[in-house]
Amino acid sequence: MNRKTLVLPAVAGLLAPVLVACGGGDGAGQGAIVIGTTDRFEETTDAPAPFDPAAAYDNGLWNVLHSTFQTLLRLPRSGTAPEPDAAEKCGWSDRLNEQFRCTLRSGLKFSNGHALTSEDVKFSIDRSKAINFENGPVSLLSNIDKVETPGELEVVFHLKTPDATFPQKISTPAAAIVDSESYDKNKLGTGFKVVGSGPYTLKTDVQDDRVTKVELNRNPDYKGSVKVQNSKVEMRFFDDSTSMEAALKSGDIDLMTRAMTPEQIGRLRGAGEKGVQLLESTSQEISYLAFNTEDPVVKQKAVRQAIAQLVDRQALTRDDYQRTSEPLYSMVPTGITGHQNAFANKYGDPSTDKARALLKSANVTTPVPLTLTYTSDHYGEATGKAFKTLQKQLNDSGLFDTKVQGVKWSEFRPESSKGKYAVYGMGWVPDFPDPDNFVAPFIGKDNFLGSPYRNAKISNELIPQSRQSVQRDTAGKYFQQAEDILADDVPVLPLWQGKHYVAASSKITGGEWVLNSSSELQPWELGRGA
Repeated sequence: MNRKTLVLPAVAGLLAPVLVACGGGDGAGQGAIVIGTTDRFEETTDAPAPFDPAAAYDNGLWNVLHSTFQTLLRLPRSGTAPEPDAAEKCGWSDRLNEQFRCTLRSGLKFSNGHALTSEDVKFSIDRSKAINFENGPVSLLSNIDKVETPGELEVVFHLKTPDATFPQKISTPAAAIVDSESYDKNKLGTGFKVVGSGPYTLKTDVQDDRVTKVELNRNPDYKGSVKVQNSKVEMRFFDDSTSMEAALKSGDIDLMTRAMTPEQIGRLRGAGEKGVQLLESTSQEISYLAFNTEDPVVKQKAVRQAIAQLVDRQALTRDDYQRTSEPLYSMVPTGITGHQNAFANKYGDPSTDKARALLKSANVTTPVPLTLTYTSDHYGEATGKAFKTLQKQLNDSGLFDTKVQGVKWSEFRPESSKGKYAVYGMGWVPDFPDPDNFVAPFIGKDNFLGSPYRNAKISNELIPQSRQSVQRDTAGKYFQQAEDILADDVPVLPLWQGKHYVAASSKITGGEWVLNSSSELQPWELGRGA
């Protein structure tokens, strides 16, 4: 994601507990475990069915889908190798990674009581491909040639080309299994309906086409790999992280993830009294600038290269994010096979002289008028501050006349994919923790950004070659070559890599497992106790 979607690391969390202050309220009580979030789920013209797996492609939405739908495979509590969930077993049927076979668990059923069979799996895949929702996750399924169902519990996927990452792709909500009797095969649903077979069933409170509360109730009929540690989880929505922090300290919520500001993290880390755990770990969430390479302002590669030459990531992460994130010089983050500091290798330290030389050699008139666009309500409150710093860095060079604008996510996402913005800020939470998912979604015909950028070397050679490697460590060399190409062409510009932070009541257990290796929420891990 984060993707999934896509979520800027503005910040979320895991591991390394630190005890800090908290009030003594009992709003969360001993019933439902209450999670606070600044994510928003709303029905719009561009997103008529936010919880429809054929349309949802956002980390916040996927958090709900992971809890309410099953996939054949899912990521484990920790680690990167998918394990069976709706499936009893899965595996390759050939040596070329082109045929993948799964056997379903027996006795699966949806929340409405309907039996879940192989035909529902085939229906779900065929449906997503048929609908082909513009901002949806269908690109993760695009390599499927056909799905066969030899028996009620047997599913066989035939791929167009070899793809060793396929098991990870069908562990995402892009391949969530829907009831063929409850969903239209050719169009999206409406509203917030969910008919799934996951660990929880869904109940929502809705006002003015916006969800005001999510209630996840343990599904007694669930059969899968997840062990549910609670009977109910609620998600409550806040306009900002400040009000969410106040709710945590008063006891109105039990846990908060995402969108904590650096100042909050510092405050929580530095408080002295017991009551709240601050959990921290590394993350594969990244943020980056995306370029519309057909926009007249940034169409010339030299302009994009000059921006890459001027951006000071160290200052951004030190001053605006107070070291709650790390500078990133590669679309493939640290900790993932294939990572190398390609942008640092090409551009070195920020340099106005080098940027000026790039623009001069391309006969670009300066200062270049430029607008940086960011979403004002999706990636956390630090985003606006960071973009003002980027504006200053570019303008101080005298080579750019830069303005910034903040746009609400409901407008920002569809407009960015239509090419409205020349340069805009995006975040990415991996669909699955593999280098493929930090390169392939941004390259080629059906790329996630809707970008016009194309590179045949990456799309037709490096990615296909990498997908023949079941042992993913051996695929790293292909992505290092791809990173060098991206550093030269600059269709995207990596900025920083986030860290995970979760703040939770000390009465809550399982906080160290609440996010998996793709930053997906695992609410079933949470319980109450010492």
